[in-house]
Amino acid sequence: MTQTTPAAAPARAASPRREVSDVDALAALSSAELDAVYRGGVLFDLDALDGAPRGRMLTVAGPLGHRPARDALAAFARAGVFPWHGKSFQSTDAGHGRGINRVILLGEKYPFETRVEPSAIDGAPCVRLDYGLAENPFFIRPIRDELRRVGPDLYLGPAMLERAARAPALVLWFAIDASHR
Repeated sequence: MTQTTPAAAPARAASPRREVSDVDALAALSSAELDAVYRGGVLFDLDALDGAPRGRMLTVAGPLGHRPARDALAAFARAGVFPWHGKSFQSTDAGHGRGINRVILLGEKYPFETRVEPSAIDGAPCVRLDYGLAENPFFIRPIRDELRRVGPDLYLGPAMLERAARAPALVLWFAIDASHR
């Protein structure tokens, strides 16, 4: 697993790096703390995620991002019955690929394309997961996921909703654990 930045990606300003050891450590953080960890994360080659790594919803933003709703949702996300199991990835090169969002609910799976581009959070390079594909239902297409590596085999991302003529709205934070495939 290499930690290179594809040549097409813009240079990234130095930021404090806070490496996290596992998904449980991420799940214990607030949305503001997750934002700080994400901003300190690094770009990665997509082949690091090839396969079907495990995913976990960490916390939601907005009104549901406050206690006790946040704690209830986090407990549900830890449970084995949570309908989202992660994402499957297949890279085509260091900065591009495809994947599928594994939702175990009526057999639904939502494909995405991956590419390196500036983050909607801070403008630094990230891996974007783009659901704006014709095969996805209209309500899935405006989802904008991003990822950065924040620890060994651990990736953090914001899930956002793109809105016309405005910045994307943060909906939730999620993690991908590539040590469990």
